[in-house]
Amino acid sequence: MRLIQFENSAGERQVGVVEGSQVQVLKGTRSTRELALAAIRAQRSLEDEVAQRGTEPGPDYAQLLQQGQVLPPLDHEDPAHCLISGTGLTHLGSASARDKMHQQDGAVEAGMTDTMRIFKWGLEGGKPAAGQVGAQPEWFYKGDGSIVVRPGADFPVPPFAEDAGEEPELTGLYVIGDDGLPYRVGYALGNEFSDHVMERRNYLYLAHSKLRFCAYGPELRVGELPKHLAGTSRIIRNGETLWEKEFLSGEDNMCHSLANLEFHHFKYAQFLRPGDVHVHYFGTATLSFADGVKTQPGDRFQISLDAFGAALENGIGESAQPLAIGQVRVL
Repeated sequence: MRLIQFENSAGERQVGVVEGSQVQVLKGTRSTRELALAAIRAQRSLEDEVAQRGTEPGPDYAQLLQQGQVLPPLDHEDPAHCLISGTGLTHLGSASARDKMHQQDGAVEAGMTDTMRIFKWGLEGGKPAAGQVGAQPEWFYKGDGSIVVRPGADFPVPPFAEDAGEEPELTGLYVIGDDGLPYRVGYALGNEFSDHVMERRNYLYLAHSKLRFCAYGPELRVGELPKHLAGTSRIIRNGETLWEKEFLSGEDNMCHSLANLEFHHFKYAQFLRPGDVHVHYFGTATLSFADGVKTQPGDRFQISLDAFGAALENGIGESAQPLAIGQVRVL
């Protein structure tokens, strides 16, 4: 089952089940979060909750996408209660991509020693036996729900940015129940979008490089993931394909299990506040930046994977001017 959130012609939020070209609208449902919390409270699966509510024929899916009416598939009405985070060096080719990023004039930065060490830890201990704790992955914070753009929208790029690069990934979408436990609602395609030039300057700038807008969706896939997933990451410029490459995901192509990544995020009590939403990027090994591509305003990113339905598309735009230097006031 694949779900979307969208705005109808009256601007009202609705939840729909994607079935072919037409969306089946969930009765009496304004958000995926509300749907998930109701399922948790009733102690039933998301699919059972959908069946309990019932659906009715809705709008044409392609038209919703074209008109920009599709929302991220899970969010929170208060963006401060939606945490966007991720993990790196989780995929089998990710160390190679990071190598390319951190090489300058043929010399590897000192920080790569630590990078390769973490990757090696993942290879050796990222997939522990059931009930065991595995190696801790790299973790990063991106922001709250205010830095998420809807499918089809442009990423606002601040004037101080040195790069505007895509990262095609899978995301885990979670709601914290009233019992303080995390519940995985499903998975979605994601474009983590980072400043790779800034990261390349020094690996300690990775935290800065991640503080950018991002996108995920348009669809939320309910249920377990296939072990092997192969999709396509593409950059379109002036209507033509500038760069295209296959990206792999799923646990067969990862050095960490999803369960291990989830544990090392939700082991922190501060992430278990009832009602909160978490969007967690699982990493990638495929970057156009590693192939020497320099993006520019007007470029379009297209991330597609058959198991997730419609492609995730976004462009590059401009952000509002940042706070000028010297504007911090003393009380």
